[in-house]
Amino acid sequence: MQRTPPSRRLLWTVGGVVAAALLIGQSVKVIPAGHVGVVFSALSGVKPGVIQEGVHFVTPFVDRVNLYDARLQEITLAHTDEDGGESGAIRARSQEGLDITADVTVQFRIDRSKAAILHKELGRNYVQTVISPQIRSKVRDAIGQFSAADIISTKRQQVEASISGALRDVFTKNNLLLDAVLLRELRIPDSIAKAIELKQAAEQQVAVERNKLQQAEISAKREVVVAEGAAKSAIAKARGDAEALTLRGRALRENPQLIQLTVAEKLAPTIQTVMLPADGNFLLDMKSLQTAASTPKP
Repeated sequence: MQRTPPSRRLLWTVGGVVAAALLIGQSVKVIPAGHVGVVFSALSGVKPGVIQEGVHFVTPFVDRVNLYDARLQEITLAHTDEDGGESGAIRARSQEGLDITADVTVQFRIDRSKAAILHKELGRNYVQTVISPQIRSKVRDAIGQFSAADIISTKRQQVEASISGALRDVFTKNNLLLDAVLLRELRIPDSIAKAIELKQAAEQQVAVERNKLQQAEISAKREVVVAEGAAKSAIAKARGDAEALTLRGRALRENPQLIQLTVAEKLAPTIQTVMLPADGNFLLDMKSLQTAASTPKP
């Protein structure tokens, strides 16, 4: 049996369906979550602005959408192989010329609103063309401003701050946003590290002795203050006693009867006394008088 050739109308129908599918596929672009799209037109080049997440319609066969990840990204430069290749740790020199190896992680984002400019000026390989070389350069510059002892001990955060400030300027100029710079590890030769540790231990011991000396000086000064206070208190007491005696002497001079009263108070309670008028100016022993009165006369 001879096979009946398909009709021309059927061929046109199938061709139309295929063309429509291609046309729709080229017209509809879906931007995934966390991404932005930069449209490149074969007629006018890179279009200004970006298209955000969702479904978008573009000119088929003319516009091409380039996706850029707008989420937080990170790049780590660390020692992962023996030869320390381009992705390896950063080798730098300290202020005194000592070798220091740094493992660094940098977290960043693209500036969503300027993704079109980024695409036009740097392209999709901006990590290799800008970020990695600039990280290496700025880390070396920052480490060169500090001594090895400071870098591995007290000024690690200052090194991070110096690197962050320098990289932020570079990233901003290239339409990138710096999020954080993390110094994961700083390594120096073992011999240098040991020498630094011994030096720091000696400095700490000196600081301890200096603190003890200061405490001794403070204690001595405290004792001097206490002694001066006691002396001033004794002087004040003596002055008060002298003034009291002066006032008492003046009172006795002005009132002679107080002398007899004082004597009588000192004799009590064993001796009963009575003070006679000032004209007589004598004291009588009342107990003796009572004994004499009670004794019967012969």
